[in-house]
Parts: sequence; C-alpha cells; structure tokens
Amino acid sequence: MTVTGPDARSAAPGQAVVDAAMLVLERMGLTPADLLAAPAARPPAPTFGEYIPVISALVSDGCRKAYGSYWNRVTDQWGDRRIDEPTPSEIRQLVQHVRANVVPRRNSRGGRSAAEHLIAALRCMYKHAEEDGLIDPAGNPARKVEKPRRLPSTRRAVADKRLAEINHAAATTGDDPELDTLLLRLHTETACRRGGALALRPQDLDPEQCLILLREKGETVRWQPVSPTLMAALLGHAAERHAPPDGQLLRYRNGRRITYRRYDHLWDRLGRYLPWVRAQQISMHWIRHTTLTWVERNFGYAVAKAYAGHTDNGSDTGATATYVRATTHEVATALAALTGEPHPLATQEGW
Repeated sequence: MTVTGPDARSAAPGQAVVDAAMLVLERMGLTPADLLAAPAARPPAPTFGEYIPVISALVSDGCRKAYGSYWNRVTDQWGDRRIDEPTPSEIRQLVQHVRANVVPRRNSRGGRSAAEHLIAALRCMYKHAEEDGLIDPAGNPARKVEKPRRLPSTRRAVADKRLAEINHAAATTGDDPELDTLLLRLHTETACRRGGALALRPQDLDPEQCLILLREKGETVRWQPVSPTLMAALLGHAAERHAPPDGQLLRYRNGRRITYRRYDHLWDRLGRYLPWVRAQQISMHWIRHTTLTWVERNFGYAVAKAYAGHTDNGSDTGATATYVRATTHEVATALAALTGEPHPLATQEGW
C-alpha cells in the first residue's frame, strides 16, 4: 500500500530535506561517512584513585599480589588524574622514577623487574578500562610503552654436595629446624612454587596414594606425587601444629600460619652460615630448578614438564607437546627414583 498525505512526509525525509542536510555537511567540510565514524560519547574517565581499587577487587589473589604495590605507586603519583590523561612519555618517566627508587634486594638487577612489573600492572588496568568502554584501544598509552628486555636467568641446578650443605645448615640452625627441613623436602620432592606450598591444606593430602593437591599461579591445580616419608611428615606436622582441615597446613609451633617471610628468613640465615648461598643469591626457586633438571636428564622433557606443573600455552615446543603429555604414574616413577622410596603409583620397571 502506498502512503500519501502527511503520513508520507513523516515516514521518510523529502528530497529537499536531504539536499539541505548535504549542503550543510558540505559547508562544514564533512561527509556522511565522517558522521558514521565519529566515536560514540563515552562517560567521563575515572581517576586512578577511583579506578584502581575497582580493578584490584576484580583480579585474582595472585594478580593482586604481583601488581598491588605498583598500583599503589601509580595512585601515589597520579591518584587525582583521569586514567585517559597520561601519555606514553609520562608512563616512561614514571617507569624511570620507579627504577631509580626501587628498594635494593639480594637479586636486584638494576630495577629491570620493577620496570617490567609496573608496565604490566598498567597494561592490566588499561585492559579492563578498554573492556569497560572508558578508553579506546587505540588510545591505550600502556600498549605503546615497551617492557625492558628480560635478561637470562642466573638460576641453575644446585650440585648434590651443595644441596646437602643447605639441608644440614637448615636442620642444625634456626628457631624451627623441623619446619625448615620440611619446607626444603617438600620443594625438593615436588618442585612446587612457594605459593603452592603456602596454599597446601590438610584436606589436600591423599595418604593412600601419596598425592598432594597443589594450587599454584594461573589458578592451576594438579595432584603431585610425594614419598611416603614426606606424606608422613606432612600429616604429623598438621596434627602437631593443629592445622584445621580446610586451613593452611604449614604453621609455626604456636599454630600461626607461615607466610613468604619465612622463606626470606630461611635463606637469609642459610646465607650467614653458607657464604656461597648469599653470594649466588640462592633461593627456593633454585631447588625447583635442581629437581626439574634432574627429572629432565633422567626421564625426558615430557615428564619434567608434567612434574613442574607447566600447562600448554601455545608457546611451547609446538603441536607435538599435545601428544607427549606425561601421566601421574610417570611423574610418580621419577619421584621414586629421585627419593629411592617405592610409590603406590610408580611402575616397578621405571625406578
């Protein structure tokens, strides 16, 4: 049906109206395409002081621990500024300020790590701002600031004799040798990270199969074989120090939970008794390197990868890694060979 009369004028603009609009656009130096390409109106961007607490509450505990101190520095410097105000040059200036004022540590490398973490923290925050529609991806200043090139790690496997010296010093010094030797054995057998050890709970122990549940960075979860000796030590520790089933397992004698500071205290003390520990900046992560190096040399790359709890992330050894995943039984076999103790899941031929 053809619409005529007043309704026709309301259904579609007349040619005269279109011509008038085109004339106005032409005099303004615009085209209809320019109108379509114009960015949509955005809400006013919040300040760093307003937005960073929102992001901090959204991210995981691990992300908050890694970036929290750097977000605090950004808030101290730019708390009253809107997040869409800083330029890439200003971010580079902030990076240099942080590098120049970093707290010196045993493994300090000129503030490179602090600079890398600051840029990563800003990229994380701005990624959320993009998703919230607060900034345009093309206007993200953190993307335009390059991270400093990461230097090769100085960590390596510790020789057997040196590892024995570490364990002897831990067992004969300090205010809680039982706790420190348990920590060293746990990390030596499982090659776990500190976060995995601190997250361990009594309910994560499977005494029948000698397995423990490790929850580590990236929200990864895996069952890791341990020796009967270590399982008995973990059960005894939890009972003696009154660890609740769903609470942290590793505790001081008074029942208080240990934190990362216990590791710092342990290696500071070992450095006083073993000068080479302090000189080479040995830490618990070196124990992880030691175990995984031994597993790789004796049982191959696939078993070492599973032993470490590494996941397929597309940047590994290519598609072949998908087909050569090691099983828990193979990890248990490597552990049995490492400790010299039978394991319920190990194949007899393997060790």
